[in-house]
Amino acid sequence: MRHLRTHTKEKPHACDICNKTFSERSNLIRHLLAHTNDKPFPCDICNKSFSQRRNLLGHLRMHMNEKPFACDICNKTFSQLSNLKTHLRTHTKEKPFQCDICNKTFSQQHGLIGHVRTHTNEKPFACDFCNKRFSHRPNLKTHLRTHTKEKPFVCEVCNKAFSNKSSLIRHLQTHTKEKLVIRKYV
Repeated sequence: MRHLRTHTKEKPHACDICNKTFSERSNLIRHLLAHTNDKPFPCDICNKSFSQRRNLLGHLRMHMNEKPFACDICNKTFSQLSNLKTHLRTHTKEKPFQCDICNKTFSQQHGLIGHVRTHTNEKPFACDFCNKRFSHRPNLKTHLRTHTKEKPFVCEVCNKAFSNKSSLIRHLQTHTKEKLVIRKYV
């Protein structure tokens, strides 16, 4: 039965909390840990915790700069197999995640999740300074710089700093005869 589900794509086990479905009961049980926020596997290096031991082991590869998974097409390497699988879609142009509202497709699930917010007008990311809300976390991060005055994008030609990349790119047009390099300080 388990093998047949790989062909039928049947997912009879549903999460009562978020309605996500799974082909195997064991995957549902593992998923439920995400809702309980039970993360008994801490990283000794950065104290981030994980609900599964295998996720901790994958995370530790990042600290050790281990990248055992290589793309057969471009040789780019990854610390986790799931990241390699996602990367492969850049070569295959596969877009398995489809919007139920407008049928637009995406190569990654988080792209679809962010896109759906354009239909629902959901804005889950709030600024702690002014309570302005955003549908995407990177937009909040950029907005926060209006409060912190952080300017991580620096012109390599004149060292002028900017709070966002688009302002730096616009500025770079003033240096028409010089080699233009963009750097970001984190």
